[in-house]
Amino acid sequence: MRSGGGLYPTARAVLLMAAGAPVALIVGVVAPALWTIGFAWMLLVALLLAADAMLAPGRAKVTADLSVPGSASVGSRIEATLRLSARTRVQSAIDIDDRLAAPDGVRRDLDGDGGTPIALDTIRRGTGHISALWLRWKGPLGLIWNQRRDDRDHAVLITPDLRPVREDSQLLIQQAITGETARREIGTGSEFQSLVQWQAGMDRRAIDWKQSARHATLLAKDWQIERNNQILLAIDAGRAMAEPLGGVPRVDRAVTAALLAAYVALKLDDRVGLFAYAEQPIVSSAISLGIHSFPTLQRLAAGIDYGTREANHTLGLTRIAQKLDRRTLIVLFTEFTDPTSAELMVRACAPLLARHLLMFLIYRDEELENLAAAEPTEPEDVTRAVAAQALLRERAIVAARLKRMGVHIVEARHDTAGTALVEAYLGLKRQGVV
Repeated sequence: MRSGGGLYPTARAVLLMAAGAPVALIVGVVAPALWTIGFAWMLLVALLLAADAMLAPGRAKVTADLSVPGSASVGSRIEATLRLSARTRVQSAIDIDDRLAAPDGVRRDLDGDGGTPIALDTIRRGTGHISALWLRWKGPLGLIWNQRRDDRDHAVLITPDLRPVREDSQLLIQQAITGETARREIGTGSEFQSLVQWQAGMDRRAIDWKQSARHATLLAKDWQIERNNQILLAIDAGRAMAEPLGGVPRVDRAVTAALLAAYVALKLDDRVGLFAYAEQPIVSSAISLGIHSFPTLQRLAAGIDYGTREANHTLGLTRIAQKLDRRTLIVLFTEFTDPTSAELMVRACAPLLARHLLMFLIYRDEELENLAAAEPTEPEDVTRAVAAQALLRERAIVAARLKRMGVHIVEARHDTAGTALVEAYLGLKRQGVV
């Protein structure tokens, strides 16, 4: 930890020094022989400054301990705590980056009694840093500021907001388990579980005629959803996904939906991995089994930054294909922006479909829909409506091409996208497609 600082006069010292000028002027006019009094005054103030600097506590004796929570969800409020080591009044300030905000300011007055809290709001996902701690204190005469700057490296891992995951996942998991327990139809799973007595209302295609003849009673096959499936959640973190949707960047909404899907899949004993890319791959996790791997996925998801360049879909999807060694459900969170990037993405998807199952989560752009549907009142409204309709048409064309190729498309509002994705995933499991 590097430190630095220095000594400089207080406002009192400046006023005291400046007060000698008019006194010296008056003395010089009234009694010219006593003109040296002005220099004596300045010398006296200089001596007082030196004495105050010597009597003030040294920098080694004035230190402060800064404790900061290691992680927090985006949009929450945390508290950093400052504890002073010296019994003197000290002014402090901290340097924070743009992922953190201090609603009450970053400056505090410390007096050595207990800890002093500093409220911090987490406003962006990623890793927020407190890079420096500033301390300054006066001498006993109040003429000198003694200041020090300590370089710090306090990191706050700002994770996605998991409240939607906690609120929605339990109901979705319960529905999946209930549906699995009460299943009595063929085609709702891919693994044979047992033979059961056929009952009225069951699908007749479930009857095992060979075993029924052997046991002289109607028996039906009961199926269960296949477990240990492999799922890769791939997030496009390019420039288009940094654009806001409903006041929140698309990539943040994608991360929240991906974590909800990961939590449900891990609870249902499937294997889940996380991949993110922009112009280059950003995050690539192992495909893990068990709910104990969810904190790792959460930590990696927090490190997906906001892209400033176009996503390289060809490179990203090629790396995904190289990463997978068995049939996998690949869920891609992306956005269609222009025909060129969409065409490259469609071409990159074709090799994956030969071996894997591909699903796209696309957010409905309600702003474009409203612009296209708004009744024009001015010529500019017509231009905006035509442009919005053209963008929506391009999105629809790309989505239709992907569907014809065999890609599963989930298009939903931003506030229901996570639930819609999980329901589509559970539907594929029940059909035995995954």
